[in-house]
Amino acid sequence: MENNLLVLSYLIGSITFIVGLKMLGKPDSARKGNLVAAFGMAVAIFGTIFLYKTTDGKHLHNLEWIFGGLLLGSVIGTLAAKRVQMTAMPQMVSLFNGMGGACAMLISIIEFGHLGEILNAANTPTQEIMGGAMNELVQTIQAALMASMRIKLLIIFAGLIIGAISFAGSMIAWGKLDGKVKDYVLPAQQVVNIGLLLVILVLAGLFIAGTLSGAWVFYLVLALSLLYGVLFVLPIGGADMPVVISLLNSFTGVAAACGGFLYDNQVMLLGGILVGSAGTILTVVMCKAMNRSLTNVLIGNFGGNKTSGGGDAKTAQGTIKEVNAADAAMLMKYSKKVIIVPGYGLAVAQAQHTCHELEELLEKEGVEVKYAIHPVAGRMPGHMNVLLAESNVPYDKLLEMEEINPEFSTTDVVLVIGANDVVNPAARTDKDSPIYGMPILDVDNAQHIIVMKRGMNAGYAGIENELFFDPKTSMLFGDAKKTLLALVSEMKNS
Repeated sequence: MENNLLVLSYLIGSITFIVGLKMLGKPDSARKGNLVAAFGMAVAIFGTIFLYKTTDGKHLHNLEWIFGGLLLGSVIGTLAAKRVQMTAMPQMVSLFNGMGGACAMLISIIEFGHLGEILNAANTPTQEIMGGAMNELVQTIQAALMASMRIKLLIIFAGLIIGAISFAGSMIAWGKLDGKVKDYVLPAQQVVNIGLLLVILVLAGLFIAGTLSGAWVFYLVLALSLLYGVLFVLPIGGADMPVVISLLNSFTGVAAACGGFLYDNQVMLLGGILVGSAGTILTVVMCKAMNRSLTNVLIGNFGGNKTSGGGDAKTAQGTIKEVNAADAAMLMKYSKKVIIVPGYGLAVAQAQHTCHELEELLEKEGVEVKYAIHPVAGRMPGHMNVLLAESNVPYDKLLEMEEINPEFSTTDVVLVIGANDVVNPAARTDKDSPIYGMPILDVDNAQHIIVMKRGMNAGYAGIENELFFDPKTSMLFGDAKKTLLALVSEMKNS
């Protein structure tokens, strides 16, 4: 009876994961989707705690430790989620990725210890009974046992390597996003990374095959995997970070799936597969959006080392034209169509509510207003969608790059708020630019472009933006929120 209830709890968990993931695909159902999946996770966790029995028919013990951990984690997670600013969401996602990888890594370490105990227990009686002489039956049993153990070793090493890389890489990604870790490129970085990865795989393969033995091999693989995670992310920078975060998220899912294999836990296995596959699909989509190669991502040869002003990229030249809030408001008020391009600067200034107010004022004047969302705007996929949804901007006004790009040529005014690299025409025109080939929002096709920006500093990719020198472009300098408030004020008073 209890076992049937346990299976039922896993079934409920699995179904809610799939339903929740499906609901996460749409902004208007994403919040409910998250709650549905969380409910399924809670059912599976409590089902395991109270209904699971070991092979000797005993329930889980150490309940005080289990509930203590659950309580502590819930308090920390709730406080972190409530206090985190929208601008710091990428860092928080990296931390969560890292914790998932660390859990998978610890599971592998613990299960490796258990495996050693099983092997010792299996070998000792055989030697005592047979006195060193192996008959055919014993050899067959031992061969079957070793084959089973090697499969388990394979899963343990997979969880260890992927979990360690995900943990170490996510911690470096968190440090870089938070400004605590700088980009650093080793001499022959690709060769070092590929060589290190090969050494890790060879050592693990030889241990699983029985050619190497001893716990030192296991812990050497662990140390090298952590080192690879650091070296893999360390040189990556600029606008490439969102793709790396997505990739590390998929690693965490795969590592969790390895834990599901180890414990023969269907819901853990399915959850890991869903996270791993969703993260992989997102990574591939983002690689296309950034015009990057997935192979280069895996060996740490992203564009980060080219985004610090290196190379022979052209230097944008020309005259900067400024505009004040009154003239900008007047220009938009007498337009037929305005497209707003939100970026990281909007998130930093927490100006989404003021932006929505401006949108409503323009629509009262009969102006058609839409938002253009680049796939990597705001340093994380979906960042801008969540930010604008928070201020009740209707979902049907948020258009993805492929939908909105054809509309710029029929747009009177584009208002760029704190976005930089995703509107830089150098991605189309300058082959030496680090962002060359990256699909961008074609805002330069509009009749007028107003760029809201604090100053002329380069964007996240560290390169100048030739859009600022376009004769159709006017710069509206200042903090995004204060400038938007000024625009709103001018709209109301004009």
